[in-house]
Amino acid sequence: MSDQTMSNMTNQSGAKTSMLMRLVRMREFALIVIILALSVFMSFASPYFLTEGNLRAILLSFSTEGIVVVGMTILLIVGGIDLSVGSVMALTMAVAGKLFLVGLDPWVASLMGIGAAAMIGVVMSFFVTRVGLHYFIVSLAFLGIARGLTLVVTQGTPLSLFSLPPEFKFVGQGSLYGIPFVVILFFVIVGVADFLLRRATIFRRVYYVGSNEKAAEYSGIRVKRVKAGAIILCSTLAGLAGVIFMSRFGAAPPQFGVGMELNVIAAAVIGGAGLYGGQGSVLGAILGIALLSLVSSSLQLLDVPVFWQDGIKGGILLVAVTIDHIVHTRKA
Repeated sequence: MSDQTMSNMTNQSGAKTSMLMRLVRMREFALIVIILALSVFMSFASPYFLTEGNLRAILLSFSTEGIVVVGMTILLIVGGIDLSVGSVMALTMAVAGKLFLVGLDPWVASLMGIGAAAMIGVVMSFFVTRVGLHYFIVSLAFLGIARGLTLVVTQGTPLSLFSLPPEFKFVGQGSLYGIPFVVILFFVIVGVADFLLRRATIFRRVYYVGSNEKAAEYSGIRVKRVKAGAIILCSTLAGLAGVIFMSRFGAAPPQFGVGMELNVIAAAVIGGAGLYGGQGSVLGAILGIALLSLVSSSLQLLDVPVFWQDGIKGGILLVAVTIDHIVHTRKA
């Protein structure tokens, strides 16, 4: 065997090893391994885990929240955070449901509800980019404002929307080829968002802004527009998720979404979105919400008391944030 051939084989082997090491270091790869390991464990621990009904329930449980996670991930990458997503979902449902009950077409009513969610994002972006307030304070304020508006619209009473037409209910309840339509819609949104974040220049700017806002500004990026766009997108996707929930359950409960921000932020951070901005991926965030849903399902199947479940999720979030902080400190 010639020296040239051996050299080529060595280079190929080195390239494969390097690629494997990069794969192993990816947060997404670690999450996939954890999800698979937990799934294997649960398949032995509970005879109900691998049933079609349970797997379908897990998919449905994170599909609606997963749409919100997409928006939250992009906002975290740009360096922001939104605590109001659960309240915005509830407000969207209340507005759309109320308009439908007074005689408006459900599709038009839903568009107006999503428009209301987008307007919340517009107002929040004004206070962040123009007034100069921090994302946390603004979103905390709108968590209360949106919830208050929801209670005003509904008078504190859940809206019964069982009279919604079948074609509208299909969005949340229907199936195509045996797959729930909401799951298909969820994966389409995830696929488009992940592709745009990786390939589209306009979306890549969120990484530049999140990594170094001043440098991004000096390079000609309109930082305020990028931040405003991320805030509005997050609120709009929360509104869309609210409409899907309304279609699925035929109701608009005013207390819906209380505490949802914990799950959404936890999923994004577990998936690799840093609280310091500049890092994260939609794929990682979706794996994060899938892991949390899998954990919830596993705890229920193992008969773990309900009041332990939030504490366990909080512990998972604490571990993820700690890892993110250690990695960020070492890089600095």
